[in-house]
Amino acid sequence: MDTLRHLGPLDRLLDSAQNALTTVLGTPRAERRNPGASTPDAPLDAGQSRHSAGLMRINHTGEVCAQALYIGQAAVARDPATRAHLLEAAQEETDHLAWCADRLRELDSRPSLLNPLWYAGSWAIGAAAGLRGDGWNLGFVVETERQVEAHLAEHLQTLPEADARSRAILSVMKDDEARHADNALAAGARILPSPIPTLMAAMSTVMKTVAYRL
Repeated sequence: MDTLRHLGPLDRLLDSAQNALTTVLGTPRAERRNPGASTPDAPLDAGQSRHSAGLMRINHTGEVCAQALYIGQAAVARDPATRAHLLEAAQEETDHLAWCADRLRELDSRPSLLNPLWYAGSWAIGAAAGLRGDGWNLGFVVETERQVEAHLAEHLQTLPEADARSRAILSVMKDDEARHADNALAAGARILPSPIPTLMAAMSTVMKTVAYRL
């Protein structure tokens, strides 16, 4: 994704397409070690395992959407510094995506069947946000990350108590999302006007409801 910093508009779109294939059909690789790797994997009963898998599937789908949003935004960003900011955040979201995929496999589960649809929709939303200008572009990052941070906090409360492995992953993800929002604010984000945050929250609720099972 570093190449997006220097490519022209058409090349960025082609690179975005490659990212989509890797995210949805490939096996993204994390640059950082999985936070749950050194945490004992305690046994869960069938209900606990199903619930943990549902939550981790939601988070995996959230990271698919995050990849699409940031890459879509970066593809149309006007300022190289804004583009670099988005790509740096996208790389950390790739780590999250890989960690969630690892945990889903450990729970003998799978990602959402609708991930191609989630990716396409999120990329379009990201590109539309980016076309409004870099201030709004970064403002979209802030609102997205604040909402993700909130739902990660909820998941940390509702995970089965024994599932320390998932908890370790989500805790690091939550810290990363908060930092992404803070960095975007520091870079000149504009606060999104109503009703955009409300609409984003409603779309997130639909995604979480569907991804938990599908």
